[in-house]
Amino acid sequence: MTEPRKLFIKTYGCQMNVYDSERMAEAMGGQGYVETQDPAEADMILLNTCHIREKAAEKVYSELGRYKALKAEKPDLKIGVAGCVAQAEGEEIMRRQPLVDLVVGPQSYHRLPELEAKARSGAKALDTDFPVEDKFEHLKARPKARRGPTAFLTVQEGCDKFCAFCVVPYTRGAEVSRPAPRVLTEARDLVERGVREITLLGQNVNAYHGHDGGLAGLIRELAAIDGLERIRFTTSHPNDMDDALIAAHGEVDKLMPYLHLPVQSGSDRILKRMNRQHTADQYLKLIERLRSVRPDLHMSGDFIVGFPEETEEDFQVTLDLVEAVQYGSAFSFKYSARPGTPAAERPLVDQAEADERLQRLQALLTRQQRALQDAMVGREVGVLFEKAGRMPGQLVGKSDYLHAVHVADAGARIGEIARVKIVESGPNSLRGVLV
Repeated sequence: MTEPRKLFIKTYGCQMNVYDSERMAEAMGGQGYVETQDPAEADMILLNTCHIREKAAEKVYSELGRYKALKAEKPDLKIGVAGCVAQAEGEEIMRRQPLVDLVVGPQSYHRLPELEAKARSGAKALDTDFPVEDKFEHLKARPKARRGPTAFLTVQEGCDKFCAFCVVPYTRGAEVSRPAPRVLTEARDLVERGVREITLLGQNVNAYHGHDGGLAGLIRELAAIDGLERIRFTTSHPNDMDDALIAAHGEVDKLMPYLHLPVQSGSDRILKRMNRQHTADQYLKLIERLRSVRPDLHMSGDFIVGFPEETEEDFQVTLDLVEAVQYGSAFSFKYSARPGTPAAERPLVDQAEADERLQRLQALLTRQQRALQDAMVGREVGVLFEKAGRMPGQLVGKSDYLHAVHVADAGARIGEIARVKIVESGPNSLRGVLV
């Protein structure tokens, strides 16, 4: 009996890339591949890349360089680059790294088996088109193996917002939404295989229009699926947080009280330069409306510090916005120019000053995160247990608010949701006991 070929995938970046990597593995599983965690034993290595952060492409080239000796030892090894760096760099990747056999963009990975076959024949394979067909419909059905209790599910891709700092419209294309019946079918399949919590993914997920009722309509239908206990979604844009979605946060029990809603800056002047198309006041009023229907809602956000032309005054009003919101978690970064974006042509803020601002912002966000986490002590929360802990009998899971919670001698099982009383707050997690 012939042994199956082995596939090693390294995933960079966001949750959508995690989902894409899963689907790539499934597509190649139909060609007789099984996954491995060791690149040294792989017959094919695939780097699923992200282009959001600074020097993303250079990190990919560095990673490829590590495989040069492996390729020399195993001439039949095929190496591919997928994702957003593949979309942005295209033929340049093959020119700079001749060991690469195939390059495939994020909208074309359903064609991966064809590209792999072409590479096996000795030819270079490149596909960075934005195809007309729905890639999800061309992927093989997911295998029926059991899954862990949580899963990502992509429902929307691309973005039409064209923020001045962002490459997503150029690497992922225009906004496209998957039809609701197909999403619901995939969700039911995941639940049949053991999934209890689904996070809906999109570059601009609340712009979803594959259901007559938008994202809120999709969420309400998902909530009717027996066995699906929790629903989350990310990432959102403030301009697409409509009345129906706000109402869903107060009316759909399965929609968790945690929302990631990036604002990027608290300065209206900088927001305009970023082409965010909303003001700080509009953002704050939106959060007021959300918390009026769900008072315990924990907010998460994104911030860019040191955007071109940002002054100390601009930064101070960003700190004011953070103080007003009181974030449960947030992601903050120093601005880095992405080639091809409008902001890339503008002069940078002094980098030492930008570094110092970032440290101040992160210190404030860390204090807020810890304060909200400490405030959970004494409260009861639902915890979905996801894995065993380091100690015998210990289980680890996520609360309704996405806090990591560990319980010793739990008396529960992985995949179950239990009521837990929080008794201690640590640096990055909570400790609880079963109620």
